[in-house]
Amino acid sequence: MIDEEGYRPNVGIVLSNDVGQVLWAQRIGQRGWQFPQGGIRAHEKPEVAMFRELREEIGLMPEHVEIMGQTEDWLRYLLPERFVRRNSRHVCIGQKQIWFLLRLISDEEHVCFDCSDRPEFEAWEWVNYWEPAKNVVDFKQEVYQQALKELEPHLQGFLAKN
Repeated sequence: MIDEEGYRPNVGIVLSNDVGQVLWAQRIGQRGWQFPQGGIRAHEKPEVAMFRELREEIGLMPEHVEIMGQTEDWLRYLLPERFVRRNSRHVCIGQKQIWFLLRLISDEEHVCFDCSDRPEFEAWEWVNYWEPAKNVVDFKQEVYQQALKELEPHLQGFLAKN
């Protein structure tokens, strides 16, 4: 599904642990690392898409996480020209995303990559909160910075209480 402006609706997932680190995952067969993310289907609400993508990409169920916050509005990024899909009816120029900050409330052993027919990741690790914004592929860096900046107060509030 691509909107009238050429953006594909999407959700981004920032999964944190109890000490404020975030899950960073390596794409299969690539050097690139990123947060889990995925498309929103027609008539699907962002939260429903987030839980579906969470299960498909990293094997977690709703009972394994707590939603700590989400971005107020869509955050957008443009795809580099080489990734723009021109062979379909609607040209996709980028993604617009609602980002969710989750906290893992179960054991790490629930994280797995074989919960879908086409796994996207092959490795993961906990990293410092701001590291992904510096190390994700360059065309996603600004949207990562925006998402982490908007979501950070939710995490800081949790850390201050604990």
